[in-house]
Amino acid sequence: MKSRNFRRIKIKKRIRSKVNGSTTRPRLTVFRSNSEIYAQLVDDSTGKTITTVSSMGKNDARVKGTKSEQAKSVGAAIAKIAAGKGIQEVVFDRNGYLYHGRVKAVADGAREAGLKF
Repeated sequence: MKSRNFRRIKIKKRIRSKVNGSTTRPRLTVFRSNSEIYAQLVDDSTGKTITTVSSMGKNDARVKGTKSEQAKSVGAAIAKIAAGKGIQEVVFDRNGYLYHGRVKAVADGAREAGLKF
């Protein structure tokens, strides 16, 4: 029986074949571990990460509360940084995860803070 992570990686490859970020519209990718959530903006044309935010508290994203509340604040924080760099539109990459729960919370937080998908 194949592992759950192997299944996610297969889905991730299928998504990445269709979703590409550019300099004007970078890719907002989400990674979730059991305890933390990470979001980053990637310019695929140059292969560089523009910025990254996590729920570990390096930026303004650390919030006491549930993991979903932390994920929403990560989305708001990455939108705030993106706005400071002049980015208004992104392509959302759910990274093989279902668009549900914490992944959706990151997207909602980013949308509420002004990013357009």
